[in-house]
Amino acid sequence: MLVLAGAAALWCAAPLAGTAEAAAVTVAGTWGKAIEVPGTGALNKGGDAIVNSVSCASAGNCAVGGHYMDRSGHLQAFEASERNGTWRTAIEVPGTAALNKGGIATVVSVSCASAGNCAAGGDYTDRSRNEQAFVATERNGTWRTAIEVPGTGALNKGGNANVSSVSCASAGDCAVGGSYMDRSGHLQAFVASERNGTWRTAIEVPGTGAHPERAGGGASVSSVSCASPGNCAAGGSYTDRSGHGQAFVASERNGTWRTAIEVPGTGALNKGRLPFFPAVASVLSVSCASAGNCTAGGYYRDRSGLEQAFVASERNGTWRTAIEVPGTGALNKGGPAPAGAGAAVLSVSCASAGNCVAGGSYEVNPCCYLQQAFVASERDGTWRTAIEVPGIAALNKGLYANVLSVSCASAGNCAAGGEYADSSHHAHAFVASERDGTWRTAIEVPGTAALNKGLYASVNSVSCAPAGNCTAGGYYANRRGKRQAFVASQT
Repeated sequence: MLVLAGAAALWCAAPLAGTAEAAAVTVAGTWGKAIEVPGTGALNKGGDAIVNSVSCASAGNCAVGGHYMDRSGHLQAFEASERNGTWRTAIEVPGTAALNKGGIATVVSVSCASAGNCAAGGDYTDRSRNEQAFVATERNGTWRTAIEVPGTGALNKGGNANVSSVSCASAGDCAVGGSYMDRSGHLQAFVASERNGTWRTAIEVPGTGAHPERAGGGASVSSVSCASPGNCAAGGSYTDRSGHGQAFVASERNGTWRTAIEVPGTGALNKGRLPFFPAVASVLSVSCASAGNCTAGGYYRDRSGLEQAFVASERNGTWRTAIEVPGTGALNKGGPAPAGAGAAVLSVSCASAGNCVAGGSYEVNPCCYLQQAFVASERDGTWRTAIEVPGIAALNKGLYANVLSVSCASAGNCAAGGEYADSSHHAHAFVASERDGTWRTAIEVPGTAALNKGLYASVNSVSCAPAGNCTAGGYYANRRGKRQAFVASQT
């Protein structure tokens, strides 16, 4: 698949009209200048630091996670916290130095339930250079020692485990999902839950083991989302007995994970054929507005070999039939893989049941991976026609743009962030906002032009508290071409 990056939330709220308060609120929602994440410059002696994930519990109270390269050329996991609008100095995730004997560690996903109460998940390499999954928890503003996800050591006999996503419904009540490699060398999907501050033993996602991945593929969780403690959803992909990639969802109800199912309707959509363009489908993002009311987005391959974007909704605990994102078929002019990549939903966010936004990219040419960014909105249970992100065409002269992160504070008040290429094919970071159901013009993240002397930047993740108080995180390249981690705040 073309692009996959950590996806996170971005919330904004619409200004009030016709009152004195409206003028004040209109000021809110203005993006300030991006800054290097405090402290990462001192840590990042090897010159490769990025923010993979951002999560904000309330205005001015956020956390970011990612990695940096130390002076020995080893990747180390970091986190940084914002308190009352001030970013504290980034630190190596406590305990990861003891775990990370192989010299490659990163935070992939962060989720904050309330100010100072967050969880982070990622991976590290042990002294045998096997990849292992970890979680770390912040309580009352203090990050505790990272631990290997309980139970993954016993599962991960093939030495390739990672956390792809974490979601917290309340302080001490979270879920993580990812994958591990079994003793036969096949990837398997796992989930693990935290209850009242204690992480429980990871399990293979029920039902995914029943699918015979022995054909040479595997299974993995790409995204998890929790609406309340013990009520979550996970989505990802598995390989069936024919060697075709299929999309799955699994639901947790009252603390018990139910059997995973193929996303309804994707079997009928996913018509790619072996040997050149095999069927392949995956859920890349899941968002739950309330228990039993979630939305999943991703991609499938049609009978011509072209990848197409889909969404599927769960209502009152039942998953409905997936559909191609309306309008993306007309936008998506790509050719079959490997020459083209097609269309995909990379991120989805739901403000309430039946009111969501999906963002991603589509192909603008039948060759060459030339991509454009799109957004699509669901209102009262009906998906509207996808559109090119307004203003992105003027920015995206290099024809390579993606929405990597979306989120909604309320129906019709959402935002998106990602990357685009200029006419010299240099990468830049952008954000765009929706107000009262109308998407406004995308802009380059303020301040990144001055920082991005190496001409390689992206928003990987965005997260906001209500009323236009948002934070974006990602990376830029300095004049030496070394990646550095940045954050930018909207107030």
